[in-house]
Amino acid sequence: LACCCGTAGCSLCCGCCPKIRQSRSTRFMYALYFILVVLLCCVMMSKTVANEMKEHIPFYEDICKGIKAGDTCEKLVGYSAVYRVCFGMACFFFIFCLLTLKINSSKGCRAHIHNGFWFFKLLLLGAMCSGAFFIPDQETFLNAWRYVGAVGGFIFIGIQLILLVEFAHKWNKNWTAGTASNKLWYAALALVTLIMYSVATGGLILMAVFYTQKDGCLENKILLGLNGGLCLLISIVAISPWVQNRQPHSGLLQSGLISCYVTYLTFSALSSKPVEVVLDEHGKNVTICVPDFGQDLYRDENLVTGLGTTLLFVCILYSCLTSTTRSSSDALQGRYAAPELEFSLHELVLTLSFTDTEEQQNVKEGPRVIYDEKRGTVYSYSYFHFVFFLASLYVMMTVTSWFNYESANIETFFSGSWSIFWVKMASCWMCVLLYLGTLVAPLCCPSRQFSV
Repeated sequence: LACCCGTAGCSLCCGCCPKIRQSRSTRFMYALYFILVVLLCCVMMSKTVANEMKEHIPFYEDICKGIKAGDTCEKLVGYSAVYRVCFGMACFFFIFCLLTLKINSSKGCRAHIHNGFWFFKLLLLGAMCSGAFFIPDQETFLNAWRYVGAVGGFIFIGIQLILLVEFAHKWNKNWTAGTASNKLWYAALALVTLIMYSVATGGLILMAVFYTQKDGCLENKILLGLNGGLCLLISIVAISPWVQNRQPHSGLLQSGLISCYVTYLTFSALSSKPVEVVLDEHGKNVTICVPDFGQDLYRDENLVTGLGTTLLFVCILYSCLTSTTRSSSDALQGRYAAPELEFSLHELVLTLSFTDTEEQQNVKEGPRVIYDEKRGTVYSYSYFHFVFFLASLYVMMTVTSWFNYESANIETFFSGSWSIFWVKMASCWMCVLLYLGTLVAPLCCPSRQFSV
């Protein structure tokens, strides 16, 4: 009863479960809801599952006709079904985003709704996902919702890129602050920077070896040369005297991290590119512009699809959870905390003492739950739901292969498509532009004070 109707569900956990903070348990429950809907979307996009259900479920066609889902339940599978289900999930998180606006205390009525009533929220989520199938004029709805999903998906990508750039600046600032007390931090900075540039350079060289050939593959050669030139450009700009005068903390550590990420996105884009097949002199089909070992990569389609899909959505979920912390929310609004190494010892002792005392008191009240939001919320509730709203749109577009939706299915998701290829390349260039913007903006607007 407490789990379904209140916020005390976690206190009913068995004694073998580890202690958990209330804020983390809440985010875990919303993440669990997100995972359930994502799994449902993967099932809807799987031809294998649809065929197995048709063969093994008795009276399958009669059931489909009875629920008015078509002769073979075609309305419950494919990209249109995923659009409807993700519409319900996106509406669910958007409603809670509006409901939790400007909540600073966990003691109010709205905060209790956010932190509890899990059974009723599960029913609400299921009702919204199911209700989307009864929206009138489905063709107009799907066409309009497709563009909304594309915009939301790109905003989600943009948030991740902004946070990556912010992390690069914060990392360099923290380690540079450490050099004031210990000169070994200079050696750490130099070592990490060298490693990142070695990885970026090695990755570009390996892609040039395996994804290009002496004759042909002109597009791959151009893209590798362009992205390698962009990495060189941001490195030169980062250490240029004009940037150094305005931003003394700018250096090769940030540009090295961005270069590594650009290399990763380039590899991911080339791996997602549709396979090119040409005829050789004997009239046989030959695959070009891909590694030789990549031609047999998709022999076991079920294994590759399962592992690839799992890794993809684990990365999406990790991005959601790391993007919803208080520091991430502040960074997106232009508020940056002081470097962690400048945190005073006196403040650290007081914080640890208070935390130990508070946790001892909280454990008495709930055996396995630490109520860490008594003094105030530790993360922004509305921003948390907004990120999951955008993640719902990103998942919808990713599962349906973005603009290649009509022929999309989960079994061929990793065989490549032009839509996914260009989305990843656009993300690569957007990351470079964002980082260059943080370097050039203080030069263009000298009267403004920038935080990075």
